[in-house]
Amino acid sequence: MATRDYDVIIIGAGPGGYVAAIRAAQLGLRTAVVEQAHLGGICLNWGCIPTKALLRSAEVAHTVGNAATFGVVVDPPRLDVEAMVARSRAVSRELNAGVGFLLKKNGVDVIWGRARLAGAGAIEVTAPQASGRPDPEAPKDALGPGRYAGKHIVIATGARPRTLPGLEPDGDRIWTYFEAMLPPSLPRSLLVVGSGAIGIEFASFYRALGCEVTVVELLPQILPAEDGEIAALARKAFEKAGICILTNAKVVSVARGKDHIAATVEHAGKREELRAERLISAVGVVGNIDGLGLEALGVKVDKGIVAADALGRTSVAGIYAIGDVAGAPMLAHKAEHEGVICIEAIKGLDVQGLYKLRVPGCTYSRPQIASVGLTEERAKAGGRKIRVGRFPFRANGKALALGEPEGIVKTLFDAESGELIGAHMLGAEVTELIQGFVIAMQLEATEEDLMRTVFPHPTLSEMMGESVLAAYGQALHIPPPGQARR
Repeated sequence: MATRDYDVIIIGAGPGGYVAAIRAAQLGLRTAVVEQAHLGGICLNWGCIPTKALLRSAEVAHTVGNAATFGVVVDPPRLDVEAMVARSRAVSRELNAGVGFLLKKNGVDVIWGRARLAGAGAIEVTAPQASGRPDPEAPKDALGPGRYAGKHIVIATGARPRTLPGLEPDGDRIWTYFEAMLPPSLPRSLLVVGSGAIGIEFASFYRALGCEVTVVELLPQILPAEDGEIAALARKAFEKAGICILTNAKVVSVARGKDHIAATVEHAGKREELRAERLISAVGVVGNIDGLGLEALGVKVDKGIVAADALGRTSVAGIYAIGDVAGAPMLAHKAEHEGVICIEAIKGLDVQGLYKLRVPGCTYSRPQIASVGLTEERAKAGGRKIRVGRFPFRANGKALALGEPEGIVKTLFDAESGELIGAHMLGAEVTELIQGFVIAMQLEATEEDLMRTVFPHPTLSEMMGESVLAAYGQALHIPPPGQARR
């Protein structure tokens, strides 16, 4: 096949890759995107979207199971896990088709296969490798294996589950998040190793469906990236829901039985054996850098990710990296923005690099967790003088009306300038509320700006305003600090 020439070739059609491709096409660049398995990447097909569909099913089950609280009497709900999985897969298929439609309408060529850098400004594409999971077929008009030339090549290959020795997934007793989304049946007991967002979301999902769930975390705090106060409150909520949590705990070994796994866990100075029907390994992810030909071209790799600057530029001119493969935070929305920034820089537009402290993080457990900016611990470690505001869900009318009284909104301000430097939330729908604080931080809002903002009533968002007031001793719907509520 003759070499085809492009202005930009993007390797990987996940959130970062396909968004970068669309933006490149919008700017008049002849663009192609290479994909070997999923338009939309892991996020759309096996991560963000299908897991949220499953968590929605768990939320509905919880609501129906507690319907009598709202004056609605129903028969005990019956769980149909097969139907839950089928719905989550249908949602992913619909969005997958949507990505293909957008690429086609924007004039982006899709090359179906596995790409490898083949010298300056060139890639070699071979047939895709089977993933062992149901993969969508290539678009009918996709190009195939061959050699392609691109003046600019953007690596957006994403990440995959990290594997620890002794916890190698087997698709039967030990799962990664792939298998956890396609359970053949509902396990009666589950051991989750790792308490980051992925581990906690699956722990929350399976517990909501009645499974006995134990979470094992190596560090002293679950949700290690979150504010310590929020993580502690989240732990109490999870334990109240029946999840057993072990921190400062290490899985020493795992034995696979015919109908169970037996994990030896070192905890509190002793070793104990934990048995469960299934184990989910959720110990993080690693960048997909293997087989790309990076070493041959001298592209710098640092601790398993491609080293890139704030505009996505690597150590080799004409080669860029965005998204998970370029490092933390490994989030779809961060990848999308990096893709746009990278392409606009390639085009020569006046752009600024992504300020990662303003990238929000969300965990879709029950209760939800959302945050942006500095944690209280990081702010203090950096020597900043801060003001902290807190407002509880229990003091909010909408939260009580929804039957969601457990939660908190926490805000951090620079004590000298009044700048909002962090926001941390726990409770119902906080993943939808956090964007208000993200916008405020992007606009470098101060406490005065936020105090003058009118929040609608009755809403959960009122708590955001009250938290700001609380940081300055002006909260209206909770007692002053140190005074009991009458």
